[in-house]
Amino acid sequence: MEETFVSKTFPLKPKLKPTSKTSSKTPESRYWSSFKTHETPNLISSVPSITFSGVAPHPFAAAYSASLSLFSPQTLERTHTINSFRDVVSSASFRCDGSLIAASDLSGLIQVFDVKTRTPLRKLRSHTRPVRFVKYPFLDKLHLLSGGDDGIVKYWDVAGENVILDLKGHKDYVRCGDCSPVSSDSFVTGSYDHAVKLWDVRVGDGNRAVMELNHGNPIEDVLFLPSGGLVASAGGNSVKVWDLIGGGKLLYSMESHNKTVTSICIGRIGKEIGDEWMQYRILSVGLDGYMKVFDYANLKVTHSMRYPAPLLSVAFSPDSKVRVIGTSNGIIYAGKRKVKEGAEESSAVGGFLGLGSFSEQPKSRALRPSFYRYFHRGQSVKPSKGDFLVMQAKKVKLAEHDKFLKKFRHREALVSALGKNNPENVVAVVEELVARRKLLKCISNLDLEELGQLLMFLHKYCTVPRHSALLMGLVKKVIDMRAEDIRNSDKLKGLIRNVKSTVQEEILIQQGLQEIQGIISPLLKMAGRR
Repeated sequence: MEETFVSKTFPLKPKLKPTSKTSSKTPESRYWSSFKTHETPNLISSVPSITFSGVAPHPFAAAYSASLSLFSPQTLERTHTINSFRDVVSSASFRCDGSLIAASDLSGLIQVFDVKTRTPLRKLRSHTRPVRFVKYPFLDKLHLLSGGDDGIVKYWDVAGENVILDLKGHKDYVRCGDCSPVSSDSFVTGSYDHAVKLWDVRVGDGNRAVMELNHGNPIEDVLFLPSGGLVASAGGNSVKVWDLIGGGKLLYSMESHNKTVTSICIGRIGKEIGDEWMQYRILSVGLDGYMKVFDYANLKVTHSMRYPAPLLSVAFSPDSKVRVIGTSNGIIYAGKRKVKEGAEESSAVGGFLGLGSFSEQPKSRALRPSFYRYFHRGQSVKPSKGDFLVMQAKKVKLAEHDKFLKKFRHREALVSALGKNNPENVVAVVEELVARRKLLKCISNLDLEELGQLLMFLHKYCTVPRHSALLMGLVKKVIDMRAEDIRNSDKLKGLIRNVKSTVQEEILIQQGLQEIQGIISPLLKMAGRR
């Protein structure tokens, strides 16, 4: 008596699937992927700076060429453009009340504009070289910070249009700076001399920084983290986190980028992916076209996204709804996250920066077995530790070929799978028939039309690497068993010729690859010896 092997698992799945190396998306990856990207092309030149207003609805400004454009956070469209510049705009910063915006250009001039009317109110002249960054201190409406290629950091009195303090500690171009979220008198700057310097304007010596950190590469960007005790610096292919309270100790170096990291900012996620109300992340972009999300609390990269151009700037809105990235080819990728009505995260002004407390969320009473609502929670509620789960088996909907296999109608199962034009299902059925030792019988029972379907399938997929071992053997069996029928049919002869040409093409490809391997292998061995 012939032994028959029957699959115990339906629906069938092919066994020769390639092993997937990518894990399923984490909740945090889904969160960052939920920002739907909107492109703003044709901005003439690169976008070196993007900044958000701290006041709702949080419009953002983008610097490009000799222009500064303001964008609406609702529509992500350009609302106004300021063209009062003589050279390329390098940086911009909103004042804490959102009514003024300061911008610098490569001529060394800094201008302060009224956001509503776009009227220039002040022109600050003191830098002798291009200005690379300008920054308003937090909760300070009177002063301004700037730095540039002359290696000098300047602390301005905006109303009087004069420099209060010249800080001359850097030995190379000053490229970036940020102000402390907990003190309006402290700030950090980064330079191409590899140094991050912590300054305090209450200390009178303008040539001496309060603290100096060595990043090890020319620094492109630097920022305070929301607590005010940590600083992140970006330069080379690394982002480093420093502990200022601990004397400038290096806590971690994130080296996930392949090329220079050009800009970093702070992003915030809500309670959708964690038990805590707020969690902060460092968003970094680089010339490799990648945006990385770094969880500096757990010291790991939690999300990565690729863009088709080198990235120069990144910013994240204070209400966590908009993420904006500027590229070297003049495109702005503005992503807006869709939030369901009634599910928006409420925050007080300054909460994004750790300055204020979030409004307390109404706490619902804990459900207990004595409550009526306890028994009407629904299937989406997660069970607690003490709950006893009664699981109901879900009904599986079987495909037509699975139903035929359960009834041992093997030929019909193969024909049904061939008719659905799904190669994975056909391979799964063939594998099952091999296990049941019924494949050869099915091939012999196929009529000419069904045989033609099988040969068309083999012509398309017999050289696919993950299925070729099985399907090439099937090609040989079909030719051996149905040789007489193939000789008597012109259609089947044509299909066999197609299969033959496909196999010959694959052989030529493999021979070419072997020749290339023969050329490369000695070179790799020589390189390894050196």
